[in-house]
Amino acid sequence: MLGHRDLTVDDYISILRRRKWLIIVPVLLGPIIAYGISLKLPSQYTSQTLVLVEQQKVPGSYVEAVVTEDLNARLATMQEQILSRTRLQPTIERFQLYRQDWGKKTMEELLERMRDDISVTPVKSAVGSRQSGIPGFFISFTASEPRVAQQVCAEITSMFIEENLRQREQSAQGTTDFLQSQLEDAKRHLDEQDAKLAQFKRRHIGSLPDETQTNLNLLASLNTQLAAVTQSLNRAQQDKTYTESMLAQQLAARKNLLSTYDPQPEKIGDEIAKMETQLAALQSRYTSDHPDIIKLKGEIEQLKMKVSQMGAAGKEDSGEEPAVQMPEPPQILQLRSQVHAYEQAAKNLSSDQDRLREQIRLYQSRIQLSPIVEQEYKQITRDYQTALDFYNDLLKKRNQSGMATDLERRQQGEQFRVMDPANLPEKPTFPNRPLFALGGLGGGLLLGLLLAALLELRDKSLRTELDVEFYLETPALAVVPTIGESENGRRLWRFWKRKEAGQAEQHVEV
Repeated sequence: MLGHRDLTVDDYISILRRRKWLIIVPVLLGPIIAYGISLKLPSQYTSQTLVLVEQQKVPGSYVEAVVTEDLNARLATMQEQILSRTRLQPTIERFQLYRQDWGKKTMEELLERMRDDISVTPVKSAVGSRQSGIPGFFISFTASEPRVAQQVCAEITSMFIEENLRQREQSAQGTTDFLQSQLEDAKRHLDEQDAKLAQFKRRHIGSLPDETQTNLNLLASLNTQLAAVTQSLNRAQQDKTYTESMLAQQLAARKNLLSTYDPQPEKIGDEIAKMETQLAALQSRYTSDHPDIIKLKGEIEQLKMKVSQMGAAGKEDSGEEPAVQMPEPPQILQLRSQVHAYEQAAKNLSSDQDRLREQIRLYQSRIQLSPIVEQEYKQITRDYQTALDFYNDLLKKRNQSGMATDLERRQQGEQFRVMDPANLPEKPTFPNRPLFALGGLGGGLLLGLLLAALLELRDKSLRTELDVEFYLETPALAVVPTIGESENGRRLWRFWKRKEAGQAEQHVEV
């Protein structure tokens, strides 16, 4: 009834002594049986190749790589594509893989078996973590023949290298095409914003925010010009008024002269002589621009012209004096000319004044509208600047992607390089016969221990005083050992030992 009380070390040793052959036999037979089974199993050979990941040859600061996907994820994607039916079925047919199972299993089962025989294992970097991902990976393939394993492994490695080049080139080209389409859309949007900005500038020309200071300066200049023109207009009007008054005086004097003086030439000549005497007296005291001198000169000229005209004229039978058309003297003509000139100048100045006032109103309206125009202008320019920045950013990215695509076409980007070609396996990787033998040894030992434990659990014998006291709950008075053949042998061996020891003591005493 083992297992119902706590066993001691002596109990375990006793069990091992009683059941030793039950343990030794499975331990001896287990490795032999396992090794024999390994001899019956078909041998499998594994060929392996090492593929390293080479970084692009052009520094990333000059040409930035477009394909930035993690190599682990990209390797998993490539593995799924390469292990597809489209890729593996031609390989199975070309190398006659699993020929013995053709007709017995479906193609899907053969493909699944081949997938199990292919292994892709990343290389652990001993230097430390790399920002670019794993430094490389192993590709291995297991087949029943070493040459076939080597050829298929090389074929799968070539698939990985070609797929990597194809994927990187497609990814780079796809990125470039996408950026090109986005760039065209951005250019159309930029052109629309540019047209809006140009139309806004044409519609609000002169009222733009950057023209506000110019408008203020022009308004100040126009106000100054208007003040100057107004002053000139007032002066011209004053000059005109003065000249008109002078002209009126000259005309009144001429009229009085013609109506007062006797038309006889002798009396007129005397009068001319008196006037010339007065003119000489005035010229001795005043300048020639003095109004009295100018007036007196005009009267003398008028009388002289009248004398010359009266000398050639006669009287009518009616006794009335014929009408004499006397031309105006130069002084009156000059005054009329000055009056006309002042009138024209005043008219021109008035026109300039109206024009300046109109321009002042225009610039005042521009300055008043400037805040509203500035708000709209900021919104339009902000949209335009955003579109321009987006276009420039896309253009830069498109150019970088174009260079990266060209880099991939020239095979100067990241590449897979075969470091160790697929080897020709010399020994089978399965079955591992020493490992099978070791497993048989462990299995036999476990089986022996289980059998020994099972027999001990089924054994009802009371073998020691502890068993008697535990199960009978009574102290044992005496224990009579079982004497069998084994016990007699042990006693005989102890007897001969004591006898040999006694003989040795006798020889010593002699």
